[in-house]
Amino acid sequence: MNESEFAELAAGRALHALSDADERRFTDALLAHPEWAAIAEDDEATAAALADVVTAEAPPVRIRAALLEQIASIPQGESSPPTEKPVARVDPAPRPEPAPAPQEQRAPAPRRRGRRLFALAASVALIAGLGIGAAILIPQLTPPASVVALEQIESAPDAEQATVDLGAGAQATAHWSASVGRAVLVTEGLDPLEGDQTYQLWFVRGEDALPAGIFDTDAGAATALLDGAMREGDVIAVTVEPAGGSPTGTPSSAPILAIPTA
Repeated sequence: MNESEFAELAAGRALHALSDADERRFTDALLAHPEWAAIAEDDEATAAALADVVTAEAPPVRIRAALLEQIASIPQGESSPPTEKPVARVDPAPRPEPAPAPQEQRAPAPRRRGRRLFALAASVALIAGLGIGAAILIPQLTPPASVVALEQIESAPDAEQATVDLGAGAQATAHWSASVGRAVLVTEGLDPLEGDQTYQLWFVRGEDALPAGIFDTDAGAATALLDGAMREGDVIAVTVEPAGGSPTGTPSSAPILAIPTA
């Protein structure tokens, strides 16, 4: 292994991106070349600096769009570069030195790994360059569980939905699928609540009301996944409860909406 290959491994280790095999190669190389330790230390320091979280703030939609556009533009190809073609033109005459052949066969791997590490490092650097901590922005790039569940429901062959009008332009739509076993409530125009109150979801099953999670709204809008498995015939209901949900595990007020699923 030469110093350039070690530098690529060191960058991958700083980003926690090495496989077990590459981790062993990194350790073996460092034992054989202790003078390369400075390379690994510099990469660790750089990764730590990039990971520092800045003052928390909600990233604007334009920044998320810009980040996705930049990441999408980073080459992710796995094909071997054109300069590797001479490796395939091996002299048909057998040679008494078999050692170089395995070395040549392994040569493309570090270059491909280098491209992947560059893409990963570029993404981290881009997040830092936008001035937003990774811990703040990365969750913004991950679809919420409620959105994922809604997509699964809408893709199911038995997807169903029902909407209730709550007046004053407010409405709520329940989406569910018996085969998926999940239900999602989408609201618009719900009244804002005091800080010591929250909306709570319920599966009303016969005489029982089963708590199914709490949710907040953003200007009256919400996409809320109900906790637990839905059964055919359940009624999806919402009540207003103390912050954190009903302390008794049962509704403490009349529901503001109820949507039958049968």
